[in-house]
Amino acid sequence: MNSPKLVEFMQAHVHQGLTFDDVSLVTKYADFLPSEASIATRVSRNIALNMPFVSAAMDTVTESEMAIGMARLGGIGVIHKNLTPEAQASQVSRVKHYLNGLISKPVVFRDNMLVSEVLGEKERHHYTFSGFPILGDDARVVGILTARDMKFLTDYSMKVSEIMTHDPLVGGPETDLNQAFELMVSHKVGKLPIVDADRRLVGLYSFHDVKNLTEEREPAYSRDDRHRLRVAAAIGPGDQERVARLVAADVDMLVIDTAHGHSKGVIEMLKLVKREHPEVDVVAGNIGTGEAARDLMMAGADAVKVGIGPGSICTTRVVAGVGIPQISAIYAAAQAVQGEIPVIADGGIKYSGDVAKALAVGASVVMMGSALAGTEECPGERILHQGRRFVVYRGMGSLEAMKSGKGSRERYSQGDVDNDAKLVPQGIEG
Repeated sequence: MNSPKLVEFMQAHVHQGLTFDDVSLVTKYADFLPSEASIATRVSRNIALNMPFVSAAMDTVTESEMAIGMARLGGIGVIHKNLTPEAQASQVSRVKHYLNGLISKPVVFRDNMLVSEVLGEKERHHYTFSGFPILGDDARVVGILTARDMKFLTDYSMKVSEIMTHDPLVGGPETDLNQAFELMVSHKVGKLPIVDADRRLVGLYSFHDVKNLTEEREPAYSRDDRHRLRVAAAIGPGDQERVARLVAADVDMLVIDTAHGHSKGVIEMLKLVKREHPEVDVVAGNIGTGEAARDLMMAGADAVKVGIGPGSICTTRVVAGVGIPQISAIYAAAQAVQGEIPVIADGGIKYSGDVAKALAVGASVVMMGSALAGTEECPGERILHQGRRFVVYRGMGSLEAMKSGKGSRERYSQGDVDNDAKLVPQGIEG
């Protein structure tokens, strides 16, 4: 943001730290209505959003349900890292499987398997969908197994080949989304395997997803080029195993999430991830200065995350004595990167007007925790108190969060502390 008025104002207050409560926006002449304004933006160098909102990587805010909800509205959710790498990757997969165009790697079973084995695999991998292509000994598509095929089945010792739908309708590699929709409608099928000339599987269309996509009932969805919902996930320095699992799960964006992002460990991790996985956008943070934003950008960051202790449940500024008021920090970062990469304003959003203020001084998107913590989609524990329902919300630096997962301890450089009594919390629970 290089508005002359903004630059003049911030230079006049260069020796003061400004936060959201310290400023207000001035109205200007507009030749359009609010309903005509676009709030589309970028959350990283290569990922566009239809609205400037990101849900925070907190264990009481964002897991798969919240990430799905955010993407359906046009934003994106960051799956927290207070989970094992396997569990976090599973959360990412749930989001990516929620909506599909062409499923390039569909789950398949062999025709000589027992139905009981198929059901066991479904339960073990938590597959919530039905409709599986069935392959023969030569790896060619010989059938499809749907929920209808198993609906009235009582003998699970039967082979898949005995109950599956034989010789299902298939499409060729040239079949696009609209053609798939027409084929499924005319033949009244819910799944359409896509095969090559040798009848070997190359993909799968699902009617539910194709219908939503072709009719564009939800054009605001934040989707990748294969029409799947977008999702991000948090990592820490040294999390190579976690990164590998998340990339394998097709995560769209990785967020190096630490309390002090302007550090050697973060920069080395950033360079490592960009070198090994250049196709994945990487956000680095948290930071509070223009120098930090510039250094991370030069190291390869596709966006920087700004916010040292502004959150309502974060006590870093009190415990550690560090932090910069959020308006000043956002502006400094935005001036440093000069629009080359987006700036994510993380924390301190109490009112809707704070979003407008963050965007006005240079942020591309805002990351929110407390604003979303009481919603149905958040994973926080539900508590009934005096006839009213509450949801637990806590900072990732709170003692309870540190006790429940290594991810929180590592975020605040306490990953090697194995005695809970020695933990130094930098957040609270409410």
